[in-house]
Amino acid sequence: MNVKITRAAAKVLLKELEQEENNGLKVRVKVDFTHGNHVHYALGLDEPSEDDIVVTTDKGIEIVMEKNEAMLDGVKIDYLYMPNEGFVITNPSKGNTGDH
Repeated sequence: MNVKITRAAAKVLLKELEQEENNGLKVRVKVDFTHGNHVHYALGLDEPSEDDIVVTTDKGIEIVMEKNEAMLDGVKIDYLYMPNEGFVITNPSKGNTGDH
């Protein structure tokens, strides 16, 4: 599995992971729901299970994903400040370039 995290997203995620109440947790990316020809992704903090794979990114952040979910391979996690501040998860390798 392949995951890309931008510098902006890594900065926000590392700050969240450093908080004491998140000790031992990892970032989870999952498919929230599928419709039409694309999926919507969700992001949170979680512990891995036996159905998961943990991928370490080039930013040193460990990402938990379901190992049997093909739409997770190649996701890109970004953090935008405009027009609305927040995370944006896409999968350009699967033709998913964002929510509509």
